[in-house]
Amino acid sequence: MEKLHFEFPGRHAPGHFTPVLVGVVGSGNLEVMLEPHRGPTCTIDITTSACGFGPIWEAVVHDFQARHRLAGIAVSINDMGATPAVVSLRLDQAAAALPPGLQAISGAPT
Repeated sequence: MEKLHFEFPGRHAPGHFTPVLVGVVGSGNLEVMLEPHRGPTCTIDITTSACGFGPIWEAVVHDFQARHRLAGIAVSINDMGATPAVVSLRLDQAAAALPPGLQAISGAPT
């Protein structure tokens, strides 16, 4: 098992919300959980059975954050060998389940 941690500045905060869970940990799949997080950042913690793919994970989560620019969110990913395309799909699916009306954070980078 490998554990990775990323933290990105964000621009759009959902405010208070019920945690969001998508996907199922299983052969070749993963689960993604979004939870409220204090602060203007988006943290992403990954536990994966596929070791040595840190640069690929970094590229996938960087792309996700570049598209959504989320703030005030902690993302937890439990992976059993999902492909980058499946990871992106699950992240987008989780972001789509957030409440509407994301609020812009003042002074956050655009």
